[in-house]
Amino acid sequence: MRNLLKTFLIAWCVIAPLWLQAQNVLDDYIAFGRKHNLTIVEKSLSLEKAMTNLEMARSMYLPSLTFDATYTTANGGRMIELPVGNLLNPVYQTLNQLTQSQSFPQIENERINFLPRNYYDARFRAGMPILNTDIKHNKRVNEQMVRMREHEVEIYERELVRDIKVAYYNYCSAEDGVKVYENALNLAQEGKRVNERMVDAGNGLHAYVVRANAEIAQAEAKLVEAQQQVSNAKYYFNMLLNREAEEIIQRQTTNASDLGQQSSGLQIDSREELEALGNQINMQETLVKMNKQVFVPKLNAFVDLGSQAENMRFNRNSQYVMIGAQLSMPIFEGGRNKLKIKESQLAVAEGKQQKLRVQQQLETSARIANNDVTSSIKNYQNAKQQLEAAATYQRLIQRGFNEGVNTYIETIDARSQLTNAQLAENLALYKWLIASAKLERETASYILD
Repeated sequence: MRNLLKTFLIAWCVIAPLWLQAQNVLDDYIAFGRKHNLTIVEKSLSLEKAMTNLEMARSMYLPSLTFDATYTTANGGRMIELPVGNLLNPVYQTLNQLTQSQSFPQIENERINFLPRNYYDARFRAGMPILNTDIKHNKRVNEQMVRMREHEVEIYERELVRDIKVAYYNYCSAEDGVKVYENALNLAQEGKRVNERMVDAGNGLHAYVVRANAEIAQAEAKLVEAQQQVSNAKYYFNMLLNREAEEIIQRQTTNASDLGQQSSGLQIDSREELEALGNQINMQETLVKMNKQVFVPKLNAFVDLGSQAENMRFNRNSQYVMIGAQLSMPIFEGGRNKLKIKESQLAVAEGKQQKLRVQQQLETSARIANNDVTSSIKNYQNAKQQLEAAATYQRLIQRGFNEGVNTYIETIDARSQLTNAQLAENLALYKWLIASAKLERETASYILD
């Protein structure tokens, strides 16, 4: 264990500066992806919508001012008979006789229609809630909804950060694989050249040249496959960043990260998933309180300033001011409110159980990710040692072949071992980096600006 730690510390002191440079490039890509990813944009719009709903809920505390105007006219309908002529004409006649004049004319009986004709009513109404517990609870629900939307954005951002890192490492691994196959192809071509020269000198076998051609063809086929993997990795990476598929990916030397992530513990308390579930529980508890206060009276006050008259008259007599209050309180709803309370309480209990289940799942995922990092570190160190041994073996076999000690078959086997060791070391390196990115996601240790 001590030798393992010593080897890692030495390797880290050498590769840390290069790794930090690569991380700067990767961090730039992550920032670009968080800004331009289509799903992030979509979830940001949902967050903005939730914040707008919250502002609407807060505005319910403020007074409202409206303007209403009605115009009605009618003909026919119910009428009332007013016998004012029958009542007043005898009196007027007597007064005229006493005064010897016609100062009091005769009048007709009146018929008044209940429906108004050419009637208008225009008013400004200012309203203000005095007592309404639903407004308070609705504001709290919208506040919790905003937090949930914020957590949804953060959750996807963390998923995106992990996906961008994994895609970047896969691209780098595929590119390094191309270099390995190019090197294997060069070695195979060099082997063919040496064998052809030996055949020309009368010291070689033509079968070795044929075998070299087969080795070259195999290396070329693997090189084409590796280049295709590079293209696919580039397409996926650019898709995550919402860029053109063929856009060039900036590349710097990438090396394994330190063990800081692994030694930081497996704390998952900061996971946005748990915080979002906690907000959901709080929202359901708020609904329970709101349903329990259904019988609390609701009181609103209003002031009307307007004018009403017939034939569109507007004067001091038509103008009016009216002040009023409206009280509303349910008396009986058939037990529906109790059912709503029970429904909300069950939703709270369900949310708590869901949070416990998700917490267990997240803890398990974090432990698995931590174990993957541990095993990937060991695999990388073993692959590095195997690469050093394979490189030494290939040099010795090639030297022996040049001196006539070893056969050409042994050189092919040595080159094959070297190629496989290079691929294994490259794969182990990026598996380590990918495992570290996944552990970073599981512990929510990446700092979101």
